[in-house]
Amino acid sequence: MTYTEIGILAASIAILLDLIVLKTKIITKAVWWIAYAIVVSFQFLTNGTLTGFAIVQYDPKFTIGNNLYPSTPPMFGDGRIFFAPAEDLMFGFSLCLSSVAIWIYLGRKGVQRDPISNTSETMRTRFKFLR
Repeated sequence: MTYTEIGILAASIAILLDLIVLKTKIITKAVWWIAYAIVVSFQFLTNGTLTGFAIVQYDPKFTIGNNLYPSTPPMFGDGRIFFAPAEDLMFGFSLCLSSVAIWIYLGRKGVQRDPISNTSETMRTRFKFLR
C-alpha cells in the first residue's frame, strides 16, 4: 500500500468515524473548519520547513510526485502544497478530526466531566485554582 492510499484511507475512516460511528458531525460545522485552518497553517509551517529544506524526504514510489529533488522541492505542484506532500495533509486532517470527534463524543457521554491531573488530595489542593 502506498503512502497516498493510506492517507486516503485514514481520511475516509476519520470522516466515517465523525459522521456515522460517533455521530458528532463536526465536519458539518463552521467552527471545525475555522479551527482546522489554524491547525493546518502550523502544519504547513513545520512540514514545509522539514520538507522544504530536505530534512525529510520521501520515497517517490509511495507518494504523489517525484520527491527526489537535487535541492529544494517545489512549493506548489508535483503533489506538494507549501512544500508539504499532499499525503501529510491527509494524515494531519485524520489525526485532528479523529481526536476532536472522540473528545466530543466522550464529553457527551459524561466521561471525566471535571478533569484533574491527579486524584491525590495533595495534588487537588495544590491545583485548586484550576477548577
